[in-house]
Amino acid sequence: MTDFNLNKKRPVRILIAKVGLDGHDRGAKIIATSLRDAGMEVIYTGLRQTPEMVVNTALQEDVDAIGVSILSGAHNTVFPKIINLMKEKQMTDVLLTGGGIIPEQDMKELNKMGVGELFPPGTNTSTIAKYIMDWVSTHRDF
Repeated sequence: MTDFNLNKKRPVRILIAKVGLDGHDRGAKIIATSLRDAGMEVIYTGLRQTPEMVVNTALQEDVDAIGVSILSGAHNTVFPKIINLMKEKQMTDVLLTGGGIIPEQDMKELNKMGVGELFPPGTNTSTIAKYIMDWVSTHRDF
């Protein structure tokens, strides 16, 4: 995997989260490992987090991005809640992205709300890492 942090003062920091009762975290762990292998600092929250817990942890850890893995079908509840909490806490320069089982039309609606690109199962992990690095390079100054 390519290290995308060659010209950065510190590694890109990303929080990987599983929200709600969705107990399947194999994909989240694969993504977390792949992003770590790409040179990012990864904080994995574990299972059964609330949107409030995710945003508070992201704020405390000073992350550049939040990645939410969701397979439960609650994406139209979880992502809007997280994006609204991020706005309340003035985290406008933090990327909210994620993936899982999300219909394409729902992805488009979530993107309109301010959620970044969402990735379906099977997406190449280097594509995800490149997207995060490109977004952080454009929107964050560190």
